[in-house]
Amino acid sequence: MEKRIGCVAFDGKRAMNNMTGLGNYSRLVVELLAQRLPETELQLYVGRMRENPRLQRIHTMPNVRFVLPSSRMPQALWRTFGITGQLRDCINNNKNGNSDNGNKHSNATGTGFAVPELYHGLSNELPLNIGRAGIPSVVTIHDVIYRRLPECYNLPDRILYDFKYGRSARAATRVIAVSERTKLDVMEYYGIAEEKINVVYQGCDPSFLQPVSEERKEELRRRLNLPEKFLVQVGTIESRKNLELSVRALSALDSGMHLVAVGRDRKGYLAKVNAIARESGVADRLHIIPGLPFSDLPALYHCAEASLYPSRYEGFGIPVIEAISCGRPVVAATGSCLEEAGGKGAVYVNPDDPRELATTIRTILGSPRLREELTEEGKKHIARFSREAQTEGILKTYINAIEIYKNSSL
Repeated sequence: MEKRIGCVAFDGKRAMNNMTGLGNYSRLVVELLAQRLPETELQLYVGRMRENPRLQRIHTMPNVRFVLPSSRMPQALWRTFGITGQLRDCINNNKNGNSDNGNKHSNATGTGFAVPELYHGLSNELPLNIGRAGIPSVVTIHDVIYRRLPECYNLPDRILYDFKYGRSARAATRVIAVSERTKLDVMEYYGIAEEKINVVYQGCDPSFLQPVSEERKEELRRRLNLPEKFLVQVGTIESRKNLELSVRALSALDSGMHLVAVGRDRKGYLAKVNAIARESGVADRLHIIPGLPFSDLPALYHCAEASLYPSRYEGFGIPVIEAISCGRPVVAATGSCLEEAGGKGAVYVNPDDPRELATTIRTILGSPRLREELTEEGKKHIARFSREAQTEGILKTYINAIEIYKNSSL
């Protein structure tokens, strides 16, 4: 019989505010657990409520509740210190006999809420005083790229991330790493023992596994004015994602092939990419879509000839899984964890060699048999990233954390 978990509290900042990346992960975890544990109350601690269409499914789940600050403490300070106080108040109020009042959203001092058995920091960090909460904690570490590629981050950001994320990994009862690569990085940079870390791979949204009709693809082509033949690259437009490699490779491909990049510009990197496109004579074949609705992404993958992801370093690489789920051939870069994400369902190239990338693209697009093999191998590989496997991995970590905490308190 599976051990029952009475209540889990989460840092809900990213789920509430972020539309991609860490926000997608946070929402997916909550959705998976809400479905798997219908009798378990899940509490998302958020600084404020706001409209977010990506939260639509969560709002319909009766066992998910949003906990707002109980004081006028600034949100950043509340997230760093105040959440722990509210967790502790909830425990104390329960001892005093207060019961659940059934509110879906509350400004809470703990009154009216189930008592959390565990706190999960979904996006790299825990409150700095989490040890005073009186419950075990789990933190998901997505990456430590600021250590691997410090040149991609401002010095103040690097210092802040290093302090908060390193301290969280050390303070947590258990650590979830999203890949073996991230696990090794956490061990190397923060001295965390291997036995304290569970690798739990992230799946992608189920919409990427659904077929897309020809009518839907044509509608998207017309609305976005997409070229007839194009490669797609999805991800923030920043130096680490290495869009410039794809642009340089484009100049060596047939003139009828275009490149569609989906993502928002960061730190002005797009200006450099556009300059390279002009110098390479492909400016008219480069298309930037900065704000594509998430619901359009599966259809965009289906319209593309192939998906490129030449990032220099990743904690995992969800776009690789998304593209494979849509049956697209993928070309990714060596050097981090992308081989974990794509397995034999992708081809990997040097992130500094545009000629190799261009040659690989031509080989894939020129061989229907190779494309079929990549698709078949990719589907086999990403089966390990199923929603069921992710849910089981998280629950195993929770139960382990609760048992370790209980034994250490005896």
